Amino acid sequence: MSATSTVEAVGEVAAELGEGPCWDADTATLVWVDIPGGAIHRTVPETGATTTVRRSPPVSLALPTERGLLVALREQLVLLDEKGGSTLVAALPAEPGIRFNDGARDRSGRLWIGTMHTSREPGAAALYRLDRGGRLTRMLRGVTVSNGLDWSPNGRTLYYVDTPTLRIDAFDYEPHSGTITARRPFADLTDSGGRPDGLTVDAAGGVWVALFSGGALRRYTPEGNLDLIVPLPVTHPTSCAFGGADLGDLYVTTAREPLSASARTEQPLAGRLLRLRPSVPGLPITTVGDPR
Repeated sequence: MSATSTVEAVGEVAAELGEGPCWDADTATLVWVDIPGGAIHRTVPETGATTTVRRSPPVSLALPTERGLLVALREQLVLLDEKGGSTLVAALPAEPGIRFNDGARDRSGRLWIGTMHTSREPGAAALYRLDRGGRLTRMLRGVTVSNGLDWSPNGRTLYYVDTPTLRIDAFDYEPHSGTITARRPFADLTDSGGRPDGLTVDAAGGVWVALFSGGALRRYTPEGNLDLIVPLPVTHPTSCAFGGADLGDLYVTTAREPLSASARTEQPLAGRLLRLRPSVPGLPITTVGDPR
C-alpha cells in the first residue's frame, strides 16, 4: 500500500476544530463542520469554493440525507432543508454536559452517532443508533469520547474509536437488525504519539484513522496490522473521508484550536481541509435514510 507524497490544502477556509468530512455525491461537494464555530461548510474540490451555513455551536456533524442535511447541534439532531428550514429529528436524554460528537451511516443508510461529556468525564457518554420515528437507541454505554466509526466493505464489522482507550475496536455487526456483538481490540495505538479520532474504511477493507496531536494518518489492514503511516503538515488531524468522482481522494479535516499562537504560525495549514490520493479508493457513499 502506498500514497502519493503530496498533501494539499483545498480551499481557503480555516476551522478552529474541523470535523466530520463527508462526500455528497449528488452535489459533488465535501461537507464538513467547524464544531466551536457553528459552521457547516460545503466545499467544491475543483475550485476550493466553499459555502457556509452557521448555527449555534457546537455543530459536530452534518450528513446528506434524502431530504437535506442531518445536523448534530449539541444535544439535538436537526434536518436542514434547502430553503433554510429546520425540523427536529431527535434529542438526547437530558444529561448535563453531554453533547453529540462523531457519527456515520452504515451500508444501509442507518445513522450511528456517539456523544461526549464537555469535561470528558470518564464513562459518561454513549453510542446511539437512530431508528425510525426519530428514536435514539443506546447501543453502547460507558464511553468517554465517542469518535470515529465505519463499517467493513461487507457491512458485517463495525470499527469504533473511544479516544481515551488509544485503540480501534471491532464489533460483529448484523446489517438487517443493526445490532453489535463481540467487541474486541482491533488496533493498539499507544505507540502512535497521538490519539485516535475519526476513521474511514477503504474499498480493500483498510481502516484509516486520524491521529489527533500525532500529525499523521495510519492505515491498518483488515487483520489489524499497521500498513501505512502518512505524515501530515499539521499536528492535529481530526478525521478523514474518501470523495471525488472516483472516490479516489482522501480528505482530512484538521484543527488549530489546541495550538499556541507560535504553533499556528509554524503550521499555516492547521484548521484547513487537506487532500491526498492513496492507491486504493473509498467505498460507495450511502445516503442517510429519512429518519422521521
